[in-house]
Amino acid sequence: MPAQRYDVAVVGGGPAGLCAALWLARYLHTVVVVDSGDPRNWETRGINGYLGHQGIRSPELRSLGRAECAEYGVEFVSGIVDQAINETGELFAICLRDGSKIEARRVLLAIGIQDFWPDIPGLERCYGETVHVCPDCDGYETRDKKTVVVGTGRKAVGMALALATWTRQIVICTNGEKAEMSQILLDKLKALNIPVLDEPINCVLSRASEITGLELEGAMSLDCERLYFAIGQYPSDDLGAQLGCKRDEMGRLIIDEGNHTWVKNVFAAGDIAPGPQLAIVAAASGAVAAIAIHTSLLPETMKLPPL
Repeated sequence: MPAQRYDVAVVGGGPAGLCAALWLARYLHTVVVVDSGDPRNWETRGINGYLGHQGIRSPELRSLGRAECAEYGVEFVSGIVDQAINETGELFAICLRDGSKIEARRVLLAIGIQDFWPDIPGLERCYGETVHVCPDCDGYETRDKKTVVVGTGRKAVGMALALATWTRQIVICTNGEKAEMSQILLDKLKALNIPVLDEPINCVLSRASEITGLELEGAMSLDCERLYFAIGQYPSDDLGAQLGCKRDEMGRLIIDEGNHTWVKNVFAAGDIAPGPQLAIVAAASGAVAAIAIHTSLLPETMKLPPL
């Protein structure tokens, strides 16, 4: 069967992709959203700091967004994209795992990122409830709680310092790894009475989804009401690499002020691009990308001449 053709193909159905699709449809473009249905924050108790939707759960926000997009004619395809092909610079092919293919004049990558998980038994039972990765998102709920940061180096220290806004009961646990902290970083921690433990963690102790402590090697236990891990992140897939987009040292796609990547007619929005990893920021970046994509699709007769 011939491939279906659209003005814009959005890969990723989170706040960034859905907001972009909504704006593009309001610009009267034909839009398809391809979504694998496996978002990074699916298990979170609630999305914080989203104006008008404080504490809304990720599935509910996505459901509301999809319904709003559908009202304007956005189409949705459930599936995994295995390949993105730049056919002419003005036409792209999005190849799905089921063998189907979508063609579009513009591509927006809103694929997000995934977190490296520490190898700690029981951690998954508490993720999204009392185990987190983002102090900005969940720090308020951590106020005055006994908190453990799992990680090493500058990233772990930065997370501990950020959490000190809400609690001073913080311990860094390297889970058996070398701390890799300079004296300057150690002095920062010492000034805030934040100890660093290097014992391996045997398991998470919990009651339902509430973390209660950590069992460390050597029969030592550590009280814990909140846990954050700062291990690392990676792109959800390699579509940006397939298309030749430039990436930073963390694998995120480099964009300009209009969310245009280094590849003509390929745009990126949300956590796959540099910036704060917040749902409300992702939604805003989707709108910014949509405006730039719309402008790129306008014929020259509808554009002002340069000054």
